[in-house]
Amino acid sequence: MDKSFEPAQIESTWYARWEASGAFRPSGTGEPYCILLPPPNVTGTLHMGHAFQQTVMDMLVRYHRMRGFNTLWQVGTDHAGIATQKIVENQLAVEEKTRHDLGRDAFVERVWQWKEESGSTITHQMRRIGAAADWSRERFTMDEGLSAAVRKVFIDWYRAGLIYRGNRLVNWDPLLGTAVSDLEVNNVERDGHMWSIRYPVVGSDESVVVATTRPETMLGDVAVAVHPEDARYAHLVGRTLKLPLTDREIPVIADDYVDREFGTGCVKITPAHDFNDYAIGQRHQLPPITIFTLDAKVNDNAPEKYRGLDRYDARKAVLADLEALGLLVETKPHKLQVPVSQRSDAVIEPMLTDQWFVDLTSDVQQDGRPGGRKAITEPALDAVRNGDIKFVPENWSTTYTQWLDNIQDWCISRQLWWGHRIPAWYDEAGNIFVGEDEADARAHADTAPVGALRQDEDVLDTWFSSALWPFSTMGWPADGTVKNERGEVVANWANDQIFLPSAVLVTGFDIIFFWVARMVMATRYFTGRIPFREVYINAIVRDAEGQKMSKSKGNTLDPLDLIDGIALEPLVEKSTKSLLIPQVRTKVEKRIRKDYPGGIPAIGTDALRFTFAALASYSRTINFDIKRAEGYKAFCNKLWNAARFVLMNVSPLPAGEGGADAPGEGTGGARPSGITAPSPPPLSRGERGSAPVTEAERWILTRLAQTLTEAEEHFRTYRFDHLAQALYEFVWNEYCDWFLELSKPALNGEDADAAASTRHTLLVVLEAVLRALHPVIPFLTEEVWQEVAKVFVRSSMSAKNSPASLPDSSTKSILQSTYPRGADFAHDDAATAEIEWFKAVLSGIRRIRSEMNIAPGKTIPLLLADGDSGDHARVAKFAAQIAFLARTEAPQWIEAGSAEPAAAAAVVGTLRVLIPLAGLIDLDAEKARLAREIGRIEVEIKKCEGKLGNASFVANAPAEVVAQERQRIADWNATLGALREQAQKLV
Repeated sequence: MDKSFEPAQIESTWYARWEASGAFRPSGTGEPYCILLPPPNVTGTLHMGHAFQQTVMDMLVRYHRMRGFNTLWQVGTDHAGIATQKIVENQLAVEEKTRHDLGRDAFVERVWQWKEESGSTITHQMRRIGAAADWSRERFTMDEGLSAAVRKVFIDWYRAGLIYRGNRLVNWDPLLGTAVSDLEVNNVERDGHMWSIRYPVVGSDESVVVATTRPETMLGDVAVAVHPEDARYAHLVGRTLKLPLTDREIPVIADDYVDREFGTGCVKITPAHDFNDYAIGQRHQLPPITIFTLDAKVNDNAPEKYRGLDRYDARKAVLADLEALGLLVETKPHKLQVPVSQRSDAVIEPMLTDQWFVDLTSDVQQDGRPGGRKAITEPALDAVRNGDIKFVPENWSTTYTQWLDNIQDWCISRQLWWGHRIPAWYDEAGNIFVGEDEADARAHADTAPVGALRQDEDVLDTWFSSALWPFSTMGWPADGTVKNERGEVVANWANDQIFLPSAVLVTGFDIIFFWVARMVMATRYFTGRIPFREVYINAIVRDAEGQKMSKSKGNTLDPLDLIDGIALEPLVEKSTKSLLIPQVRTKVEKRIRKDYPGGIPAIGTDALRFTFAALASYSRTINFDIKRAEGYKAFCNKLWNAARFVLMNVSPLPAGEGGADAPGEGTGGARPSGITAPSPPPLSRGERGSAPVTEAERWILTRLAQTLTEAEEHFRTYRFDHLAQALYEFVWNEYCDWFLELSKPALNGEDADAAASTRHTLLVVLEAVLRALHPVIPFLTEEVWQEVAKVFVRSSMSAKNSPASLPDSSTKSILQSTYPRGADFAHDDAATAEIEWFKAVLSGIRRIRSEMNIAPGKTIPLLLADGDSGDHARVAKFAAQIAFLARTEAPQWIEAGSAEPAAAAAVVGTLRVLIPLAGLIDLDAEKARLAREIGRIEVEIKKCEGKLGNASFVANAPAEVVAQERQRIADWNATLGALREQAQKLV
């Protein structure tokens, strides 16, 4: 192994080997385990949310593959209708062309060309993050197989009466000229105004005042609503008002929607341009009046003066005319939420248009067939309510069911050219015919078409094809194999339906409605199955201060910059080049230079992944701090150095390299001068076959078993933060800091059996740790495991007292090995108690040395007082190790009743560990140290007393937890008494 850990060299090598060897394909044996990748947009690049989510999925996939499951990570990309079309239209704009200059067919061909040239960026970036995905099965939502599934679903639902065409209010992007989903709309807070306008009552001197943030829409008002119990306006209900600036009269209606405490209690109703007003209009059977064209200009339904004006120019004109007529009562500043298109930044206009919808709300159709609620919505609700599908965390199931309980019909059409063109045709009389193609549509026609047929110009919502992802990617509805454009088999429904349902869907809470629920609906309807058993809702990644990552704030991070590192100037250029507003660009540059004065250092993929794992709690958001990532790079370095130490001590070493005194790991210093550690021989068969000789070995194997048992539970419950913490604590503290240190006396001692056994256990635990960590940090673990495996294979070790999962010549990769389990390793509670005592003594001595600034290499006297018979026996057993590792003289007992010298003390149970002050320690400094330690323990006691004084805690916490707290308080009190006694002796 190289002396230093260099991630870049390792990562590119190993990923290419894994993929080329087919390591990510299903094994064909074992229980099926499948994860579906939420297909990223083909236009996309890897961002922090992707990297976090894909790390979680990859951990699960690698873990279950190592557990022997027949594992599939099904991946692919989404055609991203609006985003992709916009990219290509922007390219055409540079050429001073539009899509209409090319025509539909040529434009679509141009998009396919762009996809082939640039559409694989994000999948290559996923490889950088280590995604163990089966790329041989990669799908695209517009490939031929998935397109066939889309057509069949549309046709089947249409023929079942569950898809219809209707004139409904939708989110309309006037710049792109298409309906968009709620997910593609951002509600942005902006400074605006609230205008109060007077509407005269017909045949009376009275008037009512309404307030609006969009005065131009009054041209489409059809009523003014008041609350039915509002006495101020009860006499006006049923009367009519003169709509200002028009020659129309509109009624006053009563509706519970109105908040009589807000404003004047009067609300203008514009059903054609407001979703709430649309619902009121339907309740009162008010005909909507559309006043805007599809490009947001005033149409012919408005007075002639305003026709052709842009909606914002119309606003100015309307306000000027109202003021001239004395009808503009008040203008005041107002903060408002403005719906803005994600794709074009245009303000969304609610618009009545002809669209295609999936019926999700009717119980029964007019012909008696089940309506959409019965056929589609309720089965999706039942799947969660009866426990077939579980959400993690569980509270998200409420979000899911509440949305389905209040669902609206789904608008599935988009006015684009790129996407799945709707398989519907119209004859010259406007009749609709649906089929796989025109011939199929004619064949299934109930009546003969009138004249020629023309196909619908619209395409389907991107989410429509995504809803079929769980079963369409498995080959449905094809009878045989499905091949990609290169002729390679990517699915076969007959074989691949074993992966339906998949095990878990990992996704964000923002698409529970748009994707999760719709996958359940479609999968239940067309296969009779659920799409997945569990839904793990991952957190949203924010910056270190908890702010949403935004280019305009300058707080975004590119995961590849974290992996590879980036200098300051390229980082500034990259972060500001897309910012068009000079003030924003200057602000972002200033922040980048302040936050990253030296650029971003390379931390490597493994450290980034470990950071994500450590952050992956059940929280709604997580704060990503690059300093924490740098800390986990230190963890990777420590594991690398520990592996070098172990390999040096179990293999013949190159000339000039030491063995057990190799620097860098353990809690102690270097081996005493004058003592040379010989290079050890390779491990023998006997060494592997013998039981652990030392208590330190039995302790570390017990702790390994406990840690692995915890790891298994954390994988089961998706507590990756706890998983990372458990593995970190074991590797850093117990293996690297303690066991490597505790191994040195045996490795350097005269007991050949102890030395051989210790070398074996060092290697066995390291190998198990590498396998345990592999799902989290795959590259480092594979690289080191290959070196460890060589030692096992070279030594032909396959004897009885070691885990059967250790590597042999048939195991080519750590990913092919078995994930270690707690049951693989023996527990020894007695040895654990001995070593924990030993650790406490060493820690006490080292704490005194550190706090009193005693030179690490200086040998100091050690006195012991009090303690019970067990302490005396342990001191006798560990005396040599204590002296060796703590750099002390042989420990000496102070007889009861004998005078004690002034000394610094550490307390272990009833045992006092004393370091005489004479010539070593400042008496006042030791008094201060004891005072600090007494204060710390008093705080711990108060914490315990607080818990035990809480009746709810005592009543509801598990009995063993309550008992543990009572034992803790007893132990803390014993220690406190001993420290106070020691402090008194120094007075």
